[in-house]
Amino acid sequence: MVRPLALVTGATSGLGAEFAQQLGRAQHDLVLVARDAQRLEAKAVRLRNDFGIDVQVLPADLVTDDGVASVAARLVDPAVPVSVLVNNAGFSLVKAFEKNSVQEEAAHLRILVQTPLELSHAALPGMLKRGCGRIINVSSVSAFIPRGSYGAAKAWGVSFSRFANLRYGPGGVKVTAVCPGFVHTEFHERMGANMGAVKPWMWLNAEQVVREGLADNAAGKAVSIPSRRYRVLMAASRLVPDRLSAAAGNRGR
Repeated sequence: MVRPLALVTGATSGLGAEFAQQLGRAQHDLVLVARDAQRLEAKAVRLRNDFGIDVQVLPADLVTDDGVASVAARLVDPAVPVSVLVNNAGFSLVKAFEKNSVQEEAAHLRILVQTPLELSHAALPGMLKRGCGRIINVSSVSAFIPRGSYGAAKAWGVSFSRFANLRYGPGGVKVTAVCPGFVHTEFHERMGANMGAVKPWMWLNAEQVVREGLADNAAGKAVSIPSRRYRVLMAASRLVPDRLSAAAGNRGR
């Protein structure tokens, strides 16, 4: 039996690694994308051994045109079609917008908006032709509050996913923005953020975020906010002034 194939970007750590883990457990073959070839292969070996699946590695820097083009080329290959695309790769900038260089902000916007746009555009025609497919865009609850260029970029992912799920869902392609709050991963450590102000109850585990995100995508939901606590918080955020919701979102800078 031919197994479905999932391509996951930012697959060596954090939510990307957990998406690969859970999709592998569900007997998807995998294409793992990240910059570090050594870490990719180490992850691939573990997944092959644990689940008996085929795992390919595709080292690529998704801030560069060449890196994105190499992944897009894999997505359009009809010989081994990709059934699930997880746009997870990304980073945040710890400093305020005006203190970053325009080059830093452009790279930030590139990986959070332009890269998932290009990869989704590459994947969609084949999925629509086959009449099935799944695209998951890893966003953030920052998309719903005023939180600098990171929140603005993540808001694009939510808006795009809502549009794409509505337009392409009837053709068999489910598109979901997964919007977690604070998650125990390497993400904040890599950006150099001080997380001391974040209350313990605000933290989520990657396993829960991915499990709920995959379930919501399978159910055809355009937006997934993992955990009841964050769904309540996001509903409440619509009722409070922007300055209050922004203050809560800026913890961890």
